[in-house]
Amino acid sequence: MKRWLVLAVAAALLLASCAERVEPRRGGTVASPTAAPLLPRNRLDLPEFDLVRFQSLLAQLRGRPVVVNIWAAWCPPCRVEAPGLGTVAREFQDELQFLGVDILDNREDARAFILEFDWPYPHVFDPDGEIRDGLGYIGQPVTIIYDREGRLVFEWEGAVTEDMLRREIRKVT
Repeated sequence: MKRWLVLAVAAALLLASCAERVEPRRGGTVASPTAAPLLPRNRLDLPEFDLVRFQSLLAQLRGRPVVVNIWAAWCPPCRVEAPGLGTVAREFQDELQFLGVDILDNREDARAFILEFDWPYPHVFDPDGEIRDGLGYIGQPVTIIYDREGRLVFEWEGAVTEDMLRREIRKVT
């Protein structure tokens, strides 16, 4: 009986140490340091993410500023800002991580959009818009910048301009 109790306590402690804690919009998550890398290696992979997995990815990226852009291929304002996002991402690619979140879309259209605007950075796929909604936004595009510590330092709803994006990025690099 004691052996089962010891095993149950050990299992509970192990599970607790591996758990992720989801925090609100401004804090991201605290992920296990041994978690497998979540950042897609190929910009066209578009792995499906939910809010918890997205926040775990943000936690893994701590230590480097991150620019997140929430977009959709069918979204006219997303098309307006798309060329500038690619340009700025290439300018700052060695200083921070850009990450796209394609929402309410299909992967074929999303991949065509990424190629059309030659976006050099990885993207995740959120077919239901759970990430956008869970972060507290309505509509798209949304551009968010997190500093090295994972703190939200800039957010913009609507098409972001190159100049605005550069100015905000320089604050965290």
